[in-house]
Amino acid sequence: MKRVFKGTDVMKPAFIIALLFFTVLQCYGQQLKPANSGYAPVNGIKVYYEVYGEGKPLVLLHGAFYTIEMNWGQLIPELAKTRKVIAVEMQGHGHTPFSDRKLDIATMASDVVGVMDFLKIDSADVAGYSMGGSIAYQLVVKSPKRVKKLVIISSTYKSGGWLPVINDGFKGFKPEFFNNTPIKTAYDAVAPDKTKWTKFIEQMIAFAGVPFDVGDANIAKITSPVLLISGDNDGLDKVELMKTYKLLGGGVAADLGPMPKSHLAIVPAQSHVSLMMQTKTIAGYLDDFLK
Repeated sequence: MKRVFKGTDVMKPAFIIALLFFTVLQCYGQQLKPANSGYAPVNGIKVYYEVYGEGKPLVLLHGAFYTIEMNWGQLIPELAKTRKVIAVEMQGHGHTPFSDRKLDIATMASDVVGVMDFLKIDSADVAGYSMGGSIAYQLVVKSPKRVKKLVIISSTYKSGGWLPVINDGFKGFKPEFFNNTPIKTAYDAVAPDKTKWTKFIEQMIAFAGVPFDVGDANIAKITSPVLLISGDNDGLDKVELMKTYKLLGGGVAADLGPMPKSHLAIVPAQSHVSLMMQTKTIAGYLDDFLK
């Protein structure tokens, strides 16, 4: 990605983080149309979903402020060649209406279970990016039988998994940061009620400012194989990421024993946003891991 400004060392963290969202990955549009789409009534709201392809189910969970197309538009055509892909839009995102219901990781994980129930999917592989990854962690902890394999892309199960600059940056977020951005354009394109834009952003800022922690002990109890994918400079604390991998059984000398069922991939020269532009790389990792 090109540097938009020079001298970013003098910029406030809030503006730097906002800039990440302004430079959203370029999505050239999906080449596929969903085989099925609609709304699942769950937990007092209606959650939008799209279904592509045929085969073993793979549930995709997007990042904060994103839509299905913004987050997964380039990957879905690849994944749908061999899988039944179910992409979900969380509360207030994309086609899913805004709700005054309190927004938190546990509630959104429960929403995903509700969509799976609605579509009569007993279990599936699950892939989540950023916020979607945090939801996926909560999902596998609370409903372990529903998740076969788990892919976590540039995400963490606790606030402390991010570098301090990321957590501090959210404190300065303001709704106007998001006006005249690709995120606003995407929202206006599909939101069922565009007048809820400011309320949606205010809700998301409040949500981002609340610390969360699924729990080290809970992560250590995960029995599903997990693939962790991270950019080398994506804002995740790599010390904490390695601790996570060890909780999942990784970080061993595999020449002296069995290879762990969970895997770790750190993609070089990638930020949080640019990582999702590496379609071939991520598709390759998913293809190998989900076989």
